[in-house]
Amino acid sequence: MEIRKVQITGGSSYIVSLPKQWIRSANIQKNDPVGLIVQPDGSLLVTPKISGETAQRTRVFEVGAATDRTDLLRLLIGAYIAGFAVIRLESKGRLPPFILQLVREFTQMAIGQEVVGETESSITIKDLLNPAEMPFENTIKRMHLLARGMQQDAMAVVRGRDAALAGDVVGRDTEVDRLHWLVARQDNLIISDATLSRRMGIPVNQAAHYLQVSRIIERIADHATRVAHNALALIDREVEAATLDLMDEASALALQIFSWSMEAFHTGDIRKANETLQGVRDLEEKTREIDTRVLRFEAVAAIPMRQITDSIRRIGEYSGDICESVINYTVGLEG
Repeated sequence: MEIRKVQITGGSSYIVSLPKQWIRSANIQKNDPVGLIVQPDGSLLVTPKISGETAQRTRVFEVGAATDRTDLLRLLIGAYIAGFAVIRLESKGRLPPFILQLVREFTQMAIGQEVVGETESSITIKDLLNPAEMPFENTIKRMHLLARGMQQDAMAVVRGRDAALAGDVVGRDTEVDRLHWLVARQDNLIISDATLSRRMGIPVNQAAHYLQVSRIIERIADHATRVAHNALALIDREVEAATLDLMDEASALALQIFSWSMEAFHTGDIRKANETLQGVRDLEEKTREIDTRVLRFEAVAAIPMRQITDSIRRIGEYSGDICESVINYTVGLEG
């Protein structure tokens, strides 16, 4: 940290000199304007970006016939989440067909990504989404509804033995993932661009709070997918009705805890968050009872049933994590 003394000039104007190294790195010339933004904590941000437009950062990847498909997909997702506006793939020769196919899959997975340029040896992907048009609040609500619906349908597979519905649950997990990537991308953009934070009306610490909750919801959706996969293993197995009833009750309680935690999140209600955490302990008792009953079954049925019960418990525990995040964040605001 550099310390500069405040001086008075003209009897009424307060001035502070700016670091020469920063001036040179930002290429600021005499009489150039700079922006001053007051931060929520009372500090002052000085920025050369006064147009309100986010810098168009570009990431280039060299690809070829030897490129690993999975590794490249991870790189594309990483560049997207990091906030690069333009991603370009370049090859020394003609782009292999599998690269073109992978790019098409990526643009379908990542929100706002479109191919804007293509030659025999390169392909350019650009972000066409205005971050301010996708508020964090709306994205989180959509993720909650998707994950909740996935778990409800996954439990319907357990009782109804509907393989097609199980496949649909698994497919919806991709939608939750792409929404989570969007939240992560916007969080990175806000960290790197204070003007975007101002335009969206979201302080940096609040964006981080949204990201944390988004990550938890994404994990809840993963467990709903896990329930669907294990339900398929029970399609040809008879399970006593009493045990199925207990599993349905436990899942309903887990989803109720999930909904309560999201209510606490959207309202910042600490009391609601604390009350919801008690429900997590009640759920743990229910799942222990199911585990005890399942021990009487043959392994081919007992294993997937215990996996389902474990996922139900984890959904409740993750919902409790949301409540703890709400408490920590809200208490910090009150300070």
